[in-house]
Amino acid sequence: MANEKLPLPKDFLFGFATASYQTEGSPTAGNRGPSIWDTFTQKSPSPIVDRSSGDIATDSFNRWREDIALLKSYGANAYRLSISWSRIIPNGGRADQVNPEGVKFYREIIEELVRLGITPCLTLYHWDLPQALHDRYGGWLNREVVDDFVHYAKVCFGAFGDLVKHWITLNEPWCVSTLGYGQGIFAPGRSSDRKRSSQGDSKTEPVIVAHNLILSHAFAVKLYREEFQGEQKGSIGVTLDCVWCIPYDEDDAACWFADPIYKGHYPASLASSLGDRLPKFTDAEIAVVKGSSDFFGLNTYTTNLVQPGGNNEFNGNVTTGFTRPDGTQLGTQDRLTSYADAPGFRSLKILTFPSVTENGFTCKDENTRTAAEAVNDVDRVEYYRDYTKALLEAVNVDGVDIKSYFAWSMYLNARTAGGCGANGFSYFKGLLDNFEWADGYTTRFGVTHVNYGTQERIPKASSQFLREWFEGHRN
Repeated sequence: MANEKLPLPKDFLFGFATASYQTEGSPTAGNRGPSIWDTFTQKSPSPIVDRSSGDIATDSFNRWREDIALLKSYGANAYRLSISWSRIIPNGGRADQVNPEGVKFYREIIEELVRLGITPCLTLYHWDLPQALHDRYGGWLNREVVDDFVHYAKVCFGAFGDLVKHWITLNEPWCVSTLGYGQGIFAPGRSSDRKRSSQGDSKTEPVIVAHNLILSHAFAVKLYREEFQGEQKGSIGVTLDCVWCIPYDEDDAACWFADPIYKGHYPASLASSLGDRLPKFTDAEIAVVKGSSDFFGLNTYTTNLVQPGGNNEFNGNVTTGFTRPDGTQLGTQDRLTSYADAPGFRSLKILTFPSVTENGFTCKDENTRTAAEAVNDVDRVEYYRDYTKALLEAVNVDGVDIKSYFAWSMYLNARTAGGCGANGFSYFKGLLDNFEWADGYTTRFGVTHVNYGTQERIPKASSQFLREWFEGHRN
């Protein structure tokens, strides 16, 4: 069957994904409170490669209408965006005041999306915990955070749920727990490495944080199902980052979170490795955790060749790379030394992940190119050509019931890896170049070039490719 004849499923959602801290800027506008990323990026010496922050980012707090117009021009019928917790509840807690200006800001965005026929898909947490909760009781290190997250989720369900039918509780909780509390390269920057952080325990804290993230997700889902889902008719789930691993000679971190949520227990290998450091779920908790996702949101960017011998227990104690024994590479190298490998992407989908919530590519040396050069993003076009081909084959040949595909990102931004799930089908990609976390503005993922000095947006060739691909295969 020729690829150009393969159809997408009916009601397939195709769109782009962004995160609040990476795009909005205006950290104090509209009574927003500080998040842990605001604090983290102001450390001295700076933990960010180019010593930047998200204070301006892509100025989407002021330019969101322009961004939505870009979405429409790209043929998207869905948009995955995240809510800033500290814009909704500046101090974060269930006894703290809700910010009407924050609610109004997101409500206007959602209403405009719906008016233009673009389905809004909301992520409740994309790494920007209110700083007040971190100061008050340690944030994700304290079980107290679960009740505060559920309260925050309830406010969002009540404020937006009449229009929003697709919810994600957490984006890539592995990054929060391991990079934020183990390696210390993400906010809040805690680690046993005293050259990097004066506080933290890389042996225990990531496990505690992960446990509380799972509980926060599960109890937010419980509340949604009991109090909102019947009337609002929406779906809710979690999105996890996954890399397809190939043995070098001819257990994914996602299982840390996926196994409790879908199977009702931690992976046996994780329990064996961590021993008494791994928290235990009570019977009442596991009854809430198991089955607490209506879909599996998949963030995936590359494939790794894997060998035994690593010393990072949160990465399975393996080493990973991209060079085969014969010296050939898995695919085209990107800016972050990972490689495009569409067959691995197809293999992941064969595992019946139904919603691809992030997938994208950062071209090597793109940040050194002129705008005229950067918009001719040939490597990114080839990446998307291969990955969308794999998606179509997974649907039509392998029979995988894929729900969504979102590109990362509409803008170029800073990230280390790459969901909105739906009852229909969707594919989400990156809308803009933007602030890429620890990489600052040195890494670009978007299908839209952003001049950070003027905030001018210029569509890249990849945006045109994706628009034509969706139009050519939509059912």
